[in-house]
Amino acid sequence: MKKLFIAALLFVGIASFAQETDQKTPRDQRERLTPEQRSEKQLKKLTSELNLDANQQTQVKQLLADRNAKAEKLREARNAKKESGTKPTAAEREAFKKEMLAEKDANDAKMKSILNADQYTKWKKIQEENKDKAKEKMREYRKESN
Repeated sequence: MKKLFIAALLFVGIASFAQETDQKTPRDQRERLTPEQRSEKQLKKLTSELNLDANQQTQVKQLLADRNAKAEKLREARNAKKESGTKPTAAEREAFKKEMLAEKDANDAKMKSILNADQYTKWKKIQEENKDKAKEKMREYRKESN
């Protein structure tokens, strides 16, 4: 009886362990899109949410393409630096933050010139909602990894 009980516990333990290793993190499950695909997806979403006209669509498409191309370059540079094993210094991190902030402000100014006042207000609201969602996902991810 004791051996049977131990065998059953061992079986349940192995079965549950096997299931855990098959599961992927949300980050792994997310599809990898090219910058062009990301731009198209974002443009479709913005067009439906903000009711963009054809002229606005072309301007926003160009803005998104530029922004995603820059982001891809920065991502590649960061990954190359990670692979080399060198961590950025505090000054480099601060410079990167300033660069990102300047880029964000420039994009906001461009969007403000493209969109009308109503659309811009709605766009800013969407940006805030997305920011909140991202923060929540990071909290969940940190809880899972701990």
